[in-house]
Amino acid sequence: MKIGILMTGHALPSLIERRGDYDAIFAEMLAGYGFDFENFAVVDGQFPDGPTDADGWLITGSKHGAYEDLPWIPPLEALIRDIQAAGRPLVGVCFGHQIIAQALGGQVVKYPGGWSVGRQTYTIDGERIKMNAWHQDQVIEAPKDARIIGHSDFCANAAMAIGDTILTIQPHPEFDADILGAIVEERGRGVVPEALLKTARDDLHQPNDRMDFVARIAGFFQAAAQRAPSEAEI
Repeated sequence: MKIGILMTGHALPSLIERRGDYDAIFAEMLAGYGFDFENFAVVDGQFPDGPTDADGWLITGSKHGAYEDLPWIPPLEALIRDIQAAGRPLVGVCFGHQIIAQALGGQVVKYPGGWSVGRQTYTIDGERIKMNAWHQDQVIEAPKDARIIGHSDFCANAAMAIGDTILTIQPHPEFDADILGAIVEERGRGVVPEALLKTARDDLHQPNDRMDFVARIAGFFQAAAQRAPSEAEI
């Protein structure tokens, strides 16, 4: 199964040097599940020809806001709608979660309550889990047909599902201690309140449940592959 990674931002140069860009980080996250990957740097205007260029799709995080007037955002929203119409599975993480919501009729804003940074507690399908977050923007209105499957005290719409082909999550299952630590030190200073950064540093090596959600993403893609008709049935 080929997963198309729609890259909406670039990792820090220090992370690219030792871990690769976000396409490599997500491929590493999903290693061992039998997927192949192709990267499309939509942030740089590199788009697939259409939704059938991959068997499933994943939209990454970004430093940009879904509501910003950027030339690549409208075609990305159109692609999201095309992917949904084609019935291809689509996963969104952080910005990916937000842009999918916006493209399908929801609303994203710069949240007046500020930042969510570091290890946070979420309730997803009734189970409390810990995952690393890094965001100020939030989905404040979900698409009409979305099911909100995850929330936290800070983020009411932290995970959603639409039908059986779209799964999105606000926190970052791809953020291990190394990645989050680099972002805290290199992107957080002077932007995020120091008290939040200190708590994030203190919690870097505390246990979290990110790999449980990674397994859910992998299972979501695998289930979609099993539902897809074979060539003989088309």
